[in-house]
Amino acid sequence: MEKENNAGYVITDRLSVGNMEFVIGQSENAPAKFVTWRCNKGEKNYHWGHYSNDRLTALEDLCNRSLDEIHHVRSLQKDVDEKPVRQTEKKSHETER
Repeated sequence: MEKENNAGYVITDRLSVGNMEFVIGQSENAPAKFVTWRCNKGEKNYHWGHYSNDRLTALEDLCNRSLDEIHHVRSLQKDVDEKPVRQTEKKSHETER
């Protein structure tokens, strides 16, 4: 399998969340050895790079960015799930609040 490259960095790790992907790139020759990027799933248009010199920092950033996207996707699902449902009749033993 051919290694994927972007802007002189070799893509070493990838996480997908919904329609987004987050990747880590590594370069021995760049001033910052590691970068995390995001892109639309299935595309190779990487953007919003976060650069670091430490692999653990890059890995933590990859996880945090992915978690942020998970929270975003969940909030969108919650909005859809919370549509009001019409109640047909009240139960007599329930008190109104």
